Amino acid sequence: MTKPGRRNLITDVAGLHVGQAEDARACTGVTVLVADKAVSAAVDVRGGAPGTRETEALDPTSLGGEIDAITLAGGSVYGLDAASGAVAWLGARGRGFRFAPGTPSAPIVPGAIIFDLLNGGDKGWGETPPYRALALDAIAKASEGFALGNHGAGLGARAGLYKGGTGSASAVTDDGMTVGALVIVNSVGSPIIPNTDVFWAHPFEQDGEFGGKRLPADFKGIDLGLPADIKGGAPASANTTIAIVATDAALSRVELKRLAIMAADGMARALRPVHAPTDGDTVFAISTAKQTLAEPRWRDIMRIGTLAADCLARAIARGVYEANTIGAMKSYKDIFR
Repeated sequence: MTKPGRRNLITDVAGLHVGQAEDARACTGVTVLVADKAVSAAVDVRGGAPGTRETEALDPTSLGGEIDAITLAGGSVYGLDAASGAVAWLGARGRGFRFAPGTPSAPIVPGAIIFDLLNGGDKGWGETPPYRALALDAIAKASEGFALGNHGAGLGARAGLYKGGTGSASAVTDDGMTVGALVIVNSVGSPIIPNTDVFWAHPFEQDGEFGGKRLPADFKGIDLGLPADIKGGAPASANTTIAIVATDAALSRVELKRLAIMAADGMARALRPVHAPTDGDTVFAISTAKQTLAEPRWRDIMRIGTLAADCLARAIARGVYEANTIGAMKSYKDIFR
């Protein structure tokens, strides 16, 4: 049997911590995942309008592949500066690759951003966007416990017509492997089955973690085509779901790439439509390498990838379910109260 971890958060994968910080006036924020030590990583980008940093370094054919942290931020292109704050904080503490004795260390911090510039917050920051400072704040208070919904990069997020947010979920197998997901849900697509209050991700729900709603017995199915509650009138790059999946299984960089690819299907289980031309959908995959896989390895990789997709679907629904109304961005709970 597989069940959620003790926290039902990505930090159930031992050695990972998450910190978050918000700018309430600007209605934006930063979420940082930091590892106790450098970990192997890969990435899969499915959206047609991504905003990312250091993703090419994670290609299995590249020299790198080990990272110290990952930043998820609001702010569109401005939010990419969050990684600079994390790099500075880690480098000051000796984390990262050291080229020669006496030289500064070089932490590797990939990142991805959502577009939240049209959510009503005050974005008049001039030459000092808040994202570097927010990342410094977030990483300094990273811990195993963290809040969902309107926290970190999820503060200014919207999912279709619903308030989006930060979500997370985990799964532990009966033989002791752990998988977790962390996500910022700012999708053009809807997380809700049309004409219901039921999440698309409901078949994967554990212990009522996002309300326990189920389809009625007389449900007649859905009309084909785009749902009515997608985000309307949004410009290109304004819609993104960005995520991290993690496992304690020891995976190679090529295997982590496959994990990221498989995990991305969790978005398709939880949002409709997904991976659209206006989406920046991106999934990072990391391994803390604490559990050794038995041969043939492909069996466990297939199982871990399936669990990662399930966790990501659950995390998306949790991020929306736990979010609170901000102005015109109405929460799921307020809409279906």
